[in-house]
Amino acid sequence: MSGVEEFHSIGSGTRARTGVLVVHGITSTPQGMGPVSAHLAELGYAVSAPVLPGHGTSVADMLPTRYADWLARVEDRAEQLRLRCDRVVAVGMSLGGALATDLAARRPDLVDALVLINPGFGSEDPRLRLLPVLKHVMPTFPGLADEIRRPGPPRELAYERLPLKAFASLVERWPGLREDFAKVTQPVLLFRSAYDRVVPPSAARAFLERVGSEDVTEVWLRDSGHVATLDYDQAELLRRTAAFVARIGEEP
Repeated sequence: MSGVEEFHSIGSGTRARTGVLVVHGITSTPQGMGPVSAHLAELGYAVSAPVLPGHGTSVADMLPTRYADWLARVEDRAEQLRLRCDRVVAVGMSLGGALATDLAARRPDLVDALVLINPGFGSEDPRLRLLPVLKHVMPTFPGLADEIRRPGPPRELAYERLPLKAFASLVERWPGLREDFAKVTQPVLLFRSAYDRVVPPSAARAFLERVGSEDVTEVWLRDSGHVATLDYDQAELLRRTAAFVARIGEEP
């Protein structure tokens, strides 16, 4: 797929001592998080936006991948940022939010703060009850991409089909991840879209009720769908994210 490459910036000046790990959603690519990566890089921060295994090429490449593969890629990039940065902020949307949160809970030595954009912590889709069976019958399902209210380009570059066994590996991680919310003690900036048709409000509520951090800021994006980085509230999202990263970078 053209235009879905990884994004990396070494940063400049004193802000290069703050690293930002940017993680995209399921079936998506770094392009969907591009405005965040580019904006923070322009401000001088070190930025790493990896392509998760199986993404950015063809659905066939994603079929054998699992949640553990995606988490391993995120952990590897966080370790690389930590080698050259004093602070590391993990920014994730949808699946990327779940991965960033998982990493913060498992490896607090690698993550100093979290920015979560409609994090994929759960679903109320009744079809999930059939997923244990469906994943053996149907290799893929219609995708979750391009949930954007704003018309016209840019659109989200993502697969049109969702590999069910790969998706099931995320669903299977949800109960354990919810239990690990209490281990997340880092500062959190949480964005929620008013028109999110992918992640239900109950998922964010569960996180807010259980998270161990005492420094949590919730921002309501009133005009956006699930892919808020490309939607009407993009400017506010970028402004709030930059201010949050600046605060984390300036903390002693």
